[in-house]
Amino acid sequence: MALQSAVIVFPGSNRERDAALALKRATGKKPVMVWHGDSALPKCDLICIPGGFSYGDYLRTGAMAAHSPIMREVKAAAHKGVRVLGICNGFQILCETQMLPGVLLRNASLKFVCRPVTLKVENADSDFTRAYQPGQEIKVIVAHGDGNYFAEPDTLRELEDGARIAFRYCDNPNGSIHDIAGVFNKDRNVLGLMPHPEDAVEALHGSTDGAALFDSLVQSI
Repeated sequence: MALQSAVIVFPGSNRERDAALALKRATGKKPVMVWHGDSALPKCDLICIPGGFSYGDYLRTGAMAAHSPIMREVKAAAHKGVRVLGICNGFQILCETQMLPGVLLRNASLKFVCRPVTLKVENADSDFTRAYQPGQEIKVIVAHGDGNYFAEPDTLRELEDGARIAFRYCDNPNGSIHDIAGVFNKDRNVLGLMPHPEDAVEALHGSTDGAALFDSLVQSI
């Protein structure tokens, strides 16, 4: 049975189609596109919160989107074990909902960064990363102005000790503490990352290294 996925769409989302195409490539099935104002989720195995600038990044990146009606349902689904993937703005939203720890601050350079980066796979023992090798280096792109991950020392210790850091930057583009590019929740069924694996699934993208993330989910669920 094909994995059923859903992609949440907010006003200002701009990578929802990229995410949908990457999910269809991996699963063979179109994801359901869910509007942020909806109050119910379809039955699904995976929820993707894509990149973009939800609500124009007013107040704080992800702050307004975190209070959209659909996010209550996403949070409830995650508690039941449904996998949730937040990419870029999706990562920011997951932090704002406190589904993931920490916060994404303005880039250390105070400039928008859009370029390829190299990531190290820090934890290859999860439903999101099983198709990678531990320590493998992959090439993907980043495109953000607020990707500087920060967390308090106690939280960082929990992330390090609990093997909850999924990816680290090899060439940190934004000043993220401990070079963190992506983190899991305690149950490892929620992953947030700033880089865009959905834009590294075809040779024309210049890299296919992001495909293994989506393939991992298909293999694991």
